[in-house]
Amino acid sequence: QVQLAESGGGLVQAGGSLRLSCAASDRTFSTRVMGWFRQAPGKERGIVAAIMWRGGRTYYADSVKGRFTISRDNAKNTVYLQMNSLKPDDTAVYYCAARARYNEVLALTPNEYTSWGQGTQVTVSS
Repeated sequence: QVQLAESGGGLVQAGGSLRLSCAASDRTFSTRVMGWFRQAPGKERGIVAAIMWRGGRTYYADSVKGRFTISRDNAKNTVYLQMNSLKPDDTAVYYCAARARYNEVLALTPNEYTSWGQGTQVTVSS
């Protein structure tokens, strides 16, 4: 497993932007599919976006397409989630997660990820 640490959450008004970062503890980061998930109170944890470890292929949930962008910098062992045009419905705890090494599938469910960060709160006010 790899240790992950998110940062960048906070309180923002609707229409605003935030950038989340997730730093990994070691260089195996460059061989792992990375995902961002979110969980609002009373709801299940769900996929927001995911990015392949090579080739740049990405996935986005329909609710964030066109507003959020996932990217990664393997030299910095960091994955990012740029969130624009934020809505109150985006309010949740955001988690980054890593799959096992060399996996070729952009997994969409939490149980397919083996390492998790502690989460960062994003609150969007109306």
